Amino acid sequence: MLKRLTRHLFPALLLGSGASAHAQDECVVLLHGLARSTASMQPMAKALRSEGYRVANIGYPSRQQRIEALAPKAVARGLAACRDANPARIHFVTHSLGSILVRHYFEQHPQAHPGRVVMLGPPNQGSHVVDDWRQVPGYRLVNGPAGMQLGTDPNSLPRQLGPVSFELGVIAGTRSVNPILSRSLPNPDDGKVHVENTKVAGMADHIEMPHSHTFMMRSAPVIRQTLHFLSHGRFDRS
Repeated sequence: MLKRLTRHLFPALLLGSGASAHAQDECVVLLHGLARSTASMQPMAKALRSEGYRVANIGYPSRQQRIEALAPKAVARGLAACRDANPARIHFVTHSLGSILVRHYFEQHPQAHPGRVVMLGPPNQGSHVVDDWRQVPGYRLVNGPAGMQLGTDPNSLPRQLGPVSFELGVIAGTRSVNPILSRSLPNPDDGKVHVENTKVAGMADHIEMPHSHTFMMRSAPVIRQTLHFLSHGRFDRS
């Protein structure tokens, strides 16, 4: 029990030194998910800093605007914050909606190439939850205009984006803490996104982990895999 508690509260203590030897010359932009804040990415930020990375943990009003408005502001802020340190490379670690912001931005700015990108629970092909719940009273109020864009129909914004052109690793969760929403999803799912819908053409690697959409960004094993991909361009299956 104590070991389990330590793993979740102090993940940086258990990560080891598997990150790149050049991490001190690199910066990582963190983008949280829908209806979340920078606090949700703090464990990830601490772990990255402990490995020598510079970190820009970017907040944005995820429930107030559409993705087309959120993406240029949030991603550009992250790039600007990192460039102040003149890093050799700028990476991204994103959760959920933050992943779609990155895809949208770099599709609109193909000349701006990020380093490596790790997406946690990304609705790269949309979410069936949006399909089933978008007409439920209060859904738009809770999730905002960006949340309404994340369905699985051909006209949804994620389905309108093309293959990724950057080095991408995707971590998909296979456990749910929300059985009600999981009824809208094919198995396996993380409570918000079907595993198959996290995939996108052009990705370098994809791994499934037994974590939920809501808490995966705080998981020590997820953080370890994130560090490994940033360093090696692949996940650790040893």
